[in-house]
Amino acid sequence: MEQIRHLRSTRGLSILLAFLREQNYRFVTPTPATHARNNARAGNERAQSLSDAFGWSRPFARSLLPEAVFDRLRDGEVVFQSGAEWRSTVRVSSLEGELFLHSAFPTLSPDAVFFGPDTYRFARAIKQDLVSEPRRLRRALDLGCGSGAGGVIVAKHAPCSEVVMSDINDSALLLTRCNAEAAGLSNVTTVNSDLFAHVDGEFDMIVANPPYLNDPLQRTYRHGGGELGSALSICIAQAAKERLAPGGTLLLYTGSPIVAGQDRLLQAIEQDFAASDFQWSYEEMDPDVFGEELDTAAYGHVERIAAVVLTLRKPGARAC
Repeated sequence: MEQIRHLRSTRGLSILLAFLREQNYRFVTPTPATHARNNARAGNERAQSLSDAFGWSRPFARSLLPEAVFDRLRDGEVVFQSGAEWRSTVRVSSLEGELFLHSAFPTLSPDAVFFGPDTYRFARAIKQDLVSEPRRLRRALDLGCGSGAGGVIVAKHAPCSEVVMSDINDSALLLTRCNAEAAGLSNVTTVNSDLFAHVDGEFDMIVANPPYLNDPLQRTYRHGGGELGSALSICIAQAAKERLAPGGTLLLYTGSPIVAGQDRLLQAIEQDFAASDFQWSYEEMDPDVFGEELDTAAYGHVERIAAVVLTLRKPGARAC
């Protein structure tokens, strides 16, 4: 179903976002398991509303959309024919008064663009940090930006001269540009980069919501590498030391496996930063996420997976 990479341009995506905003569209993306359960219920086989079509990814009749809108979405390859009905190549979710494009359900493609409950928790952590300690940012970075939600939330809650959105996934960068434009941001730069490889300079704030599961399919948006999926998060925390400006902050929202009562990611962070002069805090935001992973062989000895927020502050005075 996912055809994001084949879109001819972003014009159709922008039209979709504008149309849905006019219709006061709202949709909160649940976990994949909840999404599947809802779609499996009797009566939910076909879309009856815009949220059914563009949130729940259900097939719809072309009469669901005004003819002019439908024609533009079809010509822009945002929707495609599936038998006698039509489907959307993307989902649209609402967050903080904005709409965000991301991959249609189910997200099976290696280059799927993630958005879900983690995104809402990530956004809440960013907002809390910036509201509790207001400051002006010269440069901010959303590392592994996906839909770009993190960078948009930063820009909404702090004056910022430049917001850099980086990802290794070109499909993610395409949707990020659309989402940032729809949010009214004009100070966004997108960069294809494997972590910091092609990102230049220092940043007053770096936010990241990396994949943190041990995914047997190794999908980019889901697989966090070794250490039961924590390797990528550890790598980001270590690399950020050199890429934060004096007084700068890294806010890392991720997941950590709990084994025999011990938080494996916290243990690694304590070891890495014990002798450093960075100030840091670590909060368990949700004690139990992705519980279905415990049924897999990789997590056979894991008690639970916790959603956590690591905040690192580099010593030095912030530039005004």
